[in-house]
Amino acid sequence: MMKWISITITAILIVGALMFLINVEDKQRYRSSDNIREISAKVEEMSLDEKIGQLIVGGIDGTEINNETKDMIEHYHIGGVILFADNIESKTQTVNLMNDMKKVNENNPYPLLLGVDEEGGSVTRMPEEITSLPPSGSIGKEQDQELAFEVGTLLGKQMQGLGFNLDFAPVLDVNSNPDNPVIGDRSFGDNPDIVSDMGIQTMKGIQSEGIISVVKHFPGHGDTSEDSHLELPKVDKSLKELLEVELVPFEKAISNGADVVMTAHILLPQMDATYPASMSENMITGLLRDDMGFNGVVISDDLTMGAITENFRIEEAAIQSVKAGSDMILIAHHPNAVTSVHEALKAAVENGDISEVNINESVERIIHLKRKYKLSNEETPQTYFQWINEKVQEILNKVS
Repeated sequence: MMKWISITITAILIVGALMFLINVEDKQRYRSSDNIREISAKVEEMSLDEKIGQLIVGGIDGTEINNETKDMIEHYHIGGVILFADNIESKTQTVNLMNDMKKVNENNPYPLLLGVDEEGGSVTRMPEEITSLPPSGSIGKEQDQELAFEVGTLLGKQMQGLGFNLDFAPVLDVNSNPDNPVIGDRSFGDNPDIVSDMGIQTMKGIQSEGIISVVKHFPGHGDTSEDSHLELPKVDKSLKELLEVELVPFEKAISNGADVVMTAHILLPQMDATYPASMSENMITGLLRDDMGFNGVVISDDLTMGAITENFRIEEAAIQSVKAGSDMILIAHHPNAVTSVHEALKAAVENGDISEVNINESVERIIHLKRKYKLSNEETPQTYFQWINEKVQEILNKVS
């Protein structure tokens, strides 16, 4: 009898160990095999309008839901919304706005991605009642990975409390150019290993709170002399040079479970002389997907930025970005552009310029992401932030 008990216990331990390894592997793999068939079947049932909508993250006007926002959600079936400081007046108003958008989306089986650029430092959208975290540059100087993880958890808690489920952070750019006008202390530093260590821990901290983390700006915005919000930067580096500095944090983030990568509006003529990384098949499908093995969601930086609008029509840029391998398109301003991009992408599929097979694959990735993080249309309750503010203040005191 004891022999059989021993064998049984051993078998249970072996099975348990195997199940643990399988679970870990499933978490590391982006598209788990147990639900891929179900998701594929769901996508097949969706209309083309619905599928195209899932590819778009749009910005909105105002601090309350309006007919324009309702139309984007109900009629164009957008996959997500990004908010900025001019959409956020107070924590109560922000939570109410989030809940109103969820209510409009309640008949859609795929909840909205509700995102914001909340990095800390100069890039913060927090209302006055919420204390903002310090810039990543200050965190990077500490070279304390536990601190970076705590910063990530606090970012995640702030997102949770306001009703967001996605944070466009952390920045994984290596700030190697002192003349860079747009990154600066948004980066953890000028050393790729420090940026990797601190950025990955911040990413993991955000994820630990059930918030989607978007690492940015692939393949690296740190060695530019131009601001892509205004014009198209050029980085004349070879792949070998990129692998030595810019790509190091992204490679490590991918191997550590990055779910979403944002691509940059940067022209790398040695990689693609025609299109910026956000529109380049060489960069997205060739480098990020095939060479670096990223199977998650790829989202473009905002197509209403000057780097794009000064060189391309937004609709043209959206089509090219999707053809290049992007899963989602960010249109952070001018809500009317959401309409024109939706119609342009739909027409491109109908005329064969974009393969619907590729659209389906992107929608599958998006749905998997939403399921992985258990997104829902349930209301977010009002939250007290005092204890979170106290924790943030402790961080501010430590790095000051």
